[in-house]
Amino acid sequence: MATGEVEEVLEVLDSCIPRVKWRLRAAAKRRLETEISMADILALCTELRPVVMVDYGGKMPELQENLCALLHLCHKETSVLQPLRVMVIEDMIYLIHVKGLADYALLSLSSCSQLLFVDLEQDPPRMLLQTQQNIVASQLTSIQKLFSSTFSVNEMKDDALPDVPLPMKNEGVESSEQAADGLSHVGELVAYQSSVFIDLSSCMQDTEVTLPTLNGWLLGYPIVYLFSKEHVADAVYNLSTKALNLFKVVVGRNKTSSKGPCQEELLSFTVPYDLSMGGENEPWAVAFLTHMQAKFERCKQTWRYLRMEVSECYPQSIAL
Repeated sequence: MATGEVEEVLEVLDSCIPRVKWRLRAAAKRRLETEISMADILALCTELRPVVMVDYGGKMPELQENLCALLHLCHKETSVLQPLRVMVIEDMIYLIHVKGLADYALLSLSSCSQLLFVDLEQDPPRMLLQTQQNIVASQLTSIQKLFSSTFSVNEMKDDALPDVPLPMKNEGVESSEQAADGLSHVGELVAYQSSVFIDLSSCMQDTEVTLPTLNGWLLGYPIVYLFSKEHVADAVYNLSTKALNLFKVVVGRNKTSSKGPCQEELLSFTVPYDLSMGGENEPWAVAFLTHMQAKFERCKQTWRYLRMEVSECYPQSIAL
């Protein structure tokens, strides 16, 4: 991603974000503008990450409508943002890079890429390989295959994506912009939403896979918490009573302007301290950082550095 494309993306976002009715307080809107423009979108466009979870900008279903409106506006302004889509799984919402997710799903199924799990049904939690027999891990593999077929690298076309048009009010875009963009009719709003929206909630039906497990894989963590829907309470207790190591990958952007922070968090995840006492020197952590640095090398025009930071967290109440 060339420097000029980075600035183009940021300018488009600066222009389009205010044209969407977010209905947020000032502080929340500032966070939205910072995280969408500076971190998440650039991480997707440079393929440092295939998926980011959006936990800011409002609540569903309004958040979904607003993100769809934003992407529609952005797609009209620049081709750089064309690969991005809004994806929903149950009550979680994500921004995805279609090709990046296709590549990631395919890689996840290869023999050279094996997830490590922390089995939270056990006290104390224990580490599991994806190849070890476990019904939830096996079902996650089936979900990975579904993602791989849905986002096939060779066969995927825009009209082949599992679009699910949902009713939208004429509130996603400011009224003056609706007229300017020809989006004044509900039918047109439904059409443009379906072009940028993917609903994969069905991927978890009839499985014991929980959202924290699916999110761990989707968001690119090397260690994924594993527990079935029947053992959520056990998982919460077993994790809340343990000290944790917080692993954080941070990046610095090559900036041509003074806007935005110098350092940004790319992703973060936790691992029970007793299973990660080596910190960043754990073999899996070294392998993960090497993998991320290989991605970083391909987009050094955008990012100045990438590094891992590790800190200890004391036992605390945790929601899963």
